[in-house]
Amino acid sequence: MTIKLGLNTKAAATTAPGPHAKVQGKREWVKWALIASVAVYLTLVLFVPALNVFVQAFSGGLGGFFESLTDRKFLHAAKLTLIMAVVAVPLNTVFGLCAALAIAHKTFRGRTLLLSLIDLPFSISPVVAGLMIVLLYGRNGWFGPLLDANNIKIIFAVPGMVLASAFVTLPFVAREVLPALEDAGTDQEEAAKTLGANSWQVLWRVTLPSIRWSLLYGILLTNARAMGEFGAISVVSGNITGKTQTLPLFVEEAHVQYQSQAAYSAAVVLALLAVVTIILKEILERRTQIKEG
Repeated sequence: MTIKLGLNTKAAATTAPGPHAKVQGKREWVKWALIASVAVYLTLVLFVPALNVFVQAFSGGLGGFFESLTDRKFLHAAKLTLIMAVVAVPLNTVFGLCAALAIAHKTFRGRTLLLSLIDLPFSISPVVAGLMIVLLYGRNGWFGPLLDANNIKIIFAVPGMVLASAFVTLPFVAREVLPALEDAGTDQEEAAKTLGANSWQVLWRVTLPSIRWSLLYGILLTNARAMGEFGAISVVSGNITGKTQTLPLFVEEAHVQYQSQAAYSAAVVLALLAVVTIILKEILERRTQIKEG
């Protein structure tokens, strides 16, 4: 009798789950619950709206979709969007590279202030940025009388839109290149100067090759923001159809005017640009990781 009781007790102890197993099971349940929550959230916030955009864009068939893309207003908006990127990206590439070189390689009074100024577009609403440009270059702004006297139009024209695009895209190149320059150090550059290379040769043959992936990544982000900017552009442009309307403004205007096919078709173009940006971003990140490894 005693022997049987001992055997039963031992078997029960063997088959009963221990505290560690219970904790492990609870962790698994929490993990899958979190994964399910994230999946549901992304489905409701991202996947369903994106799918709806494509469904609505092609609701009239391929003919209706391509007809919307050949509309004169759409073509003008696409052209103006391209102009914003073509002007703003080179400007901020040069500025960001020069600023990053100055900050990474030198210690000077006001360095922290310069970094804060570069990051300013991250902390200011694009609408506020557009309003600041209007207060500076508008008819009643600080420089308004001088501009009117010389028949120069900034606000509600392409120059003001370029200024807004350049402002909101200011930090990207500098912020991507700066960590790469700090990690690379100055040993290779000093060695090149010792061997007789001048400043331009050091820049083109030593500095830029060592930061090329970070620089391309910053250019990519700058281009994406320039082509997709809405807030600052809407304030300084006046959203004049066929004159100062970029693709994001075109989408909003077409939607307000109940031109659903045109709005969703333009949104598909912007979405495809975003997909291309994400793919290139992933490629550049992997290149950067391979280089660092």
